[in-house]
Amino acid sequence: MSNKQEQKFVRSIPPGDNLERSVCTACGFVDYENPKIVVGSVATWEDKILLCRRAIDPRKGYWTLPAGYMELGETAEDGACREASEEACANLKIDRLLAVYSVPRISQVQLMFRAHLVSATIAAGPESEEVGLFDWDDIPWPDLAFPTVGWALRHFRESRGRDDFRPFSNPVDGL
Repeated sequence: MSNKQEQKFVRSIPPGDNLERSVCTACGFVDYENPKIVVGSVATWEDKILLCRRAIDPRKGYWTLPAGYMELGETAEDGACREASEEACANLKIDRLLAVYSVPRISQVQLMFRAHLVSATIAAGPESEEVGLFDWDDIPWPDLAFPTVGWALRHFRESRGRDDFRPFSNPVDGL
């Protein structure tokens, strides 16, 4: 395509496909729009669970697990560790995959890991108002930011002390 040709995208079904996509009328390039991958962890220090109070929307002021969008060129595990570092200044060691959640209404797939903190040193990063290590009975359940946070916490508790489980998925009564 020459510099003089202008790219214009239209919604159409490309040959060999069955879904409407954004297709360039000049060259036929298909701009696939796919779900975003979120990576995060239920990270512990001794028997306490790391939670972050969100300093950003959506759900600013509510508690969440350290998690966020995976970046290009990183593994899911590296992304979960990066998110914990960014949100809670925490250094993690990933133990194993805890759950895979599908959230189609917002086009997300969430990979949640079971992890432990390398040290108890944590601090609020730029996306967190505060961070804390919570005993199970002290988790602020009514103030959790997203349904998947509660799912991951419950699945963590169900699998605690076990390595013989398959990764969890959306609860039957979930999204």
